[in-house]
Amino acid sequence: MARRLTQQDIARMAGVSQTTVSLVLNNRAEGAVRISPETRERVIRVIRETGYIADPAARRLAEGRNRILGVFTYEAVFPATSADFYHPFLVGIEECTEEAGCDLLLFTSARASGGRRRIFDQDSRVRLADGCVLLGHTVDRDDLARLITDQIPFVSVGRREDAGGPVPYVGADYASAAGALVRRAVALGHRRLVYVGAGAGAESWVDRHRGFLDAVTRLDVEGVMVNATPGADPPPGTPGVGPPGVQGGAPDVDAVLGTGATVAFFEEQADAVAFVAAARHRISIPADLSVVTLGSATRPVRSDIDFTGFRIPRREMGRRAVELLTGVIESGGTPQELLPCDLIEGSTLAAVTGGGPRPPAS
Repeated sequence: MARRLTQQDIARMAGVSQTTVSLVLNNRAEGAVRISPETRERVIRVIRETGYIADPAARRLAEGRNRILGVFTYEAVFPATSADFYHPFLVGIEECTEEAGCDLLLFTSARASGGRRRIFDQDSRVRLADGCVLLGHTVDRDDLARLITDQIPFVSVGRREDAGGPVPYVGADYASAAGALVRRAVALGHRRLVYVGAGAGAESWVDRHRGFLDAVTRLDVEGVMVNATPGADPPPGTPGVGPPGVQGGAPDVDAVLGTGATVAFFEEQADAVAFVAAARHRISIPADLSVVTLGSATRPVRSDIDFTGFRIPRREMGRRAVELLTGVIESGGTPQELLPCDLIEGSTLAAVTGGGPRPPAS
């Protein structure tokens, strides 16, 4: 039996977004969303030529039950401690949801006994929405497994490992971005590189570390690792670091310098800021030690350092999550996509000119 055509198929053949196809099908042009007559005619021509008939589920999304898409957040997204990181995701989610002619419902209230947010508890209301976008640094695997088992449409922002079945997601290609930065460092003469971070736990950390390790192996250079120390209090009065117990302290400066590496790759940008502040009287960045950050800070920091690193496409991930979710609601499936990260030139990665960082103080 031939596979049923979907709005995604029509969008691809017409060279437009799925949102545009949805608006044409439902004869909508609301707010700032405008579709040119030429684009509308092109979509209609493809629909006629293919004999496309909208799936009933898609009709319900556009016209029926409630036209509500949910967002479930595993961390608080509005307080100042995290708003800066999550804000671009929410902007992308909101923009695309509005373009699709749907309302957005934020789920935050369900809590497990330990205080961590969970989707399912006795008061869970996730089924009020036609489908849900999951947002959080880590996502509860039991929640994922139940969403899959109960066939509730959802898409995770961030790559997720299987949880009793494949998990639909849109993530950032951290591994490729980390590898590209390693190649850039090696091209500048660096032969001993240190990775500062956990390299485990959340999939985003695992992907960064894997990209680093794969690159140093292929390039036949030396890569070592120093665990960061999130949760430790920074020294009182350390510039650029927030209140004790909130942001965590700097990674051990002696441990990083003691590796003899000429460039340090920081998993968390906030750790890089704290490290530079703690080491500022001992080394010069990047003359003595180059510093590369693997993405945006997930903890609030005050810094004007122009780090070399990469940009996480957070707004684009939010938009794409909604596009994929509408496709899942329409025709099912388990989409899994990784979006590229843009490299940032910065000013903290330089060519090797001397003997590397100064040794730890005795």
